[in-house]
Amino acid sequence: MTVYVTTEEMLALEHARLALKADHGVRVDRGRLVREAVSIALADIAERGAASDLVRRLKA
Repeated sequence: MTVYVTTEEMLALEHARLALKADHGVRVDRGRLVREAVSIALADIAERGAASDLVRRLKA
């Protein structure tokens, strides 16, 4: 699967990666960061259903 992101999204992702390293000592590449974020979103849907953040954002 290929995912396309905007320049702004890529910069936000890189900023998050650098903040994880600087503020929390967590070294992670962008791919791992995205996989973890997807995993969190899927778990939220499974747990909260229609009340999940992802469902609410996609319906907006």
